[in-house]
Amino acid sequence: MKKTIVSTFLLSSILMACTGTNSTVEKTATEGKLAVMSAAENASDVEQSKALLLAKWEGPYQGVPAFDKVSLAGLIPAMQEAMKINLAEIEAIANNPQAPTFENTIVAMERTGKDLARVFTYYGIWRSNESSAEFREIQAKMAPTLSAFFSKINQNEALFARVQAVHNSDEVNSLTPEQQRLVHLTYNGFSRNGATLDGDAKKRYAEINQRLAELHTKFGDNVLADEENYVLYLTKNQLGGLSESIISSAASAAEARDHKGQYAITNTRSSMDPFLTYSTERELRKKVWESYYNRGNNGDEFDNNATIAEILQLRHERVGLLGYKNYASWRLEDRMAKSPENAIKLMESVWPAAIARVDEEVEDMLVIGKAEDGIEKIEPWDYRFYAEKVRKAKYDLDSSEVKEYLQLNKLREAMFYVAGRLFNFEFTEIKDGSVPVFNDDVRVWEVTDKTSNEHIGLWYLDPFARKGKRSGAWATTYRSYTTFDGKTNVLSSNNSNFTKGVDGEPTLISWSDAETYFHEFGHALHFLSAKVAYPTLNGGVRDYTEFQSQLLEHWLATDEVINNYLVHYKTGKPMPKELITKIKQAAKFNEGFKTTEYLASALVDMKFHTVDPTGIDAQKFERDTLAALNMPESMVMRHRSTQFGHIFSSEGYASSYYGYMWAEVLTADAAEAFEQSPGGFYDKDVAAKLVEHLFSVRNAVDPAEAYRAFRGRDADVKALMRDRGFPVTK
Repeated sequence: MKKTIVSTFLLSSILMACTGTNSTVEKTATEGKLAVMSAAENASDVEQSKALLLAKWEGPYQGVPAFDKVSLAGLIPAMQEAMKINLAEIEAIANNPQAPTFENTIVAMERTGKDLARVFTYYGIWRSNESSAEFREIQAKMAPTLSAFFSKINQNEALFARVQAVHNSDEVNSLTPEQQRLVHLTYNGFSRNGATLDGDAKKRYAEINQRLAELHTKFGDNVLADEENYVLYLTKNQLGGLSESIISSAASAAEARDHKGQYAITNTRSSMDPFLTYSTERELRKKVWESYYNRGNNGDEFDNNATIAEILQLRHERVGLLGYKNYASWRLEDRMAKSPENAIKLMESVWPAAIARVDEEVEDMLVIGKAEDGIEKIEPWDYRFYAEKVRKAKYDLDSSEVKEYLQLNKLREAMFYVAGRLFNFEFTEIKDGSVPVFNDDVRVWEVTDKTSNEHIGLWYLDPFARKGKRSGAWATTYRSYTTFDGKTNVLSSNNSNFTKGVDGEPTLISWSDAETYFHEFGHALHFLSAKVAYPTLNGGVRDYTEFQSQLLEHWLATDEVINNYLVHYKTGKPMPKELITKIKQAAKFNEGFKTTEYLASALVDMKFHTVDPTGIDAQKFERDTLAALNMPESMVMRHRSTQFGHIFSSEGYASSYYGYMWAEVLTADAAEAFEQSPGGFYDKDVAAKLVEHLFSVRNAVDPAEAYRAFRGRDADVKALMRDRGFPVTK
């Protein structure tokens, strides 16, 4: 199976973006954009919709998705037709009477699935950006069908025999390193996914995949339901401590939900987080906290506990068919970590310093809490509130003041500046309507080389929250760079959930959200800088792919960005030097909280996938695991199990959430390479090596080899400890 097809589907299902969640403001889908048609369309409507979904992309820039024309009416028949075409393509390769070669087997597979890839592009948008009740019905219906389709390819014995023959042939020795890696990845994709099984085991493997597809979809839909159903509406006398921008956003969110005159705190991280940080209403903080952290765990029709138990049991059974002792051992075999033991070793090396820092942070907070409010204990819904007070006391840094200098549009300009300095990219907005979009909020830029003016691709940006858009931030591609059949350009996309400024005012975001903005743009730059021949090589290794995006976060705090793009939203004046100094002095503030809430989730994920899950109770397992780790009582893991979409709404990060920290070791070490260079973060020589060895090669080079080519050695975990201000042992 052509890997790009699988990747495209998975990217629409998981957080390629990866980090955090942002606020949600309901907004109906723009009429005419990805129209949702009723179930009563006549046959001609369905056929027309099907034809549009399958059609080759037309227009400028090597053709672009027809987001302004397609509808849900023909989605199911279009997917069925595309799968039929793809299976015919695969059968032609599998039954080729000629002896298997790299060209007639491996390369031939790379050419398959183009029709399905186009349909999946639209499917991914409907799932992540423009979801509806009708689409969710289609998704639930198609999930097992898609799983069966993938199983037919992965378990095609004749096809695998040809792939295996090429993999074991002398021809491999005459191929280029890039082609050899393609052969390896293709063979591995089959052998690790049931191709080597026989009879009942092969049948059971496919059955498990089908059931898991249903459960993953159900899990994600349940979380989304709780995000939409739990909204707290406030009155004016309940807004104590909230800034003008937070109040305006809450008013806008309430009005969008037909509660004009009230203020809505939605059940997503970027609405919850500022409320818990600034609200002086402790009981309301508790209510918002409980709603958010109980998503999927309310004992109702959207409860995810039984779903988790079944997912874990089926994953364990499936890898057992392949001879692995647990799911994590199977999953990490082809990752940089190689084994769960190595991943756990890294996390446990950082954990003691993280929880020790939490104890220090809580001690500082309790001093203020006792003095000002007479509290005797920092509860989880207090942590952000008193941490902000400590920040002000220690560093005289007010996060709401910082936010006034973080305008979404100016930050985008800053990202373009960084891309120009490091990658030589130029971004020019397309305003003539020649590139269709799926919502009026979406904007598109052409990306070119600044020196040669060579066209590289397009960058789509969908920044704002609305009803039907999943929470969080992520990046994806609609088309990736390849050269094996002529050079293709890149259609990349960044997606966020920021709350739109009221009445034309600029959208202001927090420093953390600004880091996320840069992070996701790092994924886009990774896509846009690709220089690989084959589609499969645009894939990634999960504990490596976050490295490039995490690294880009460092450029937010560079002097060039701060001095030129962080200007006050009212006066236009640059951020004062005193405030810049405070930001940099406080850069490592609250690292205990940030590291511990992440690591707790990553460790629980790994523990879930290294035990026999028979009869598992997800809530008890979570509690017992955290207790054994001495998890601080004043906080919780970043993603409670019942809402942990990274690992339960797909398999993208299952037993791999540790990958963010694995990548952060690389990030911290690579950042030090820039810091120690003559030109700092804009050093031309280091930037050139970065692009050549760590961005352009994508998955055409083993990640460990790629990093050594950039740094001259393996990454040092001590760099991570230094970056977080934790003690570094000799």
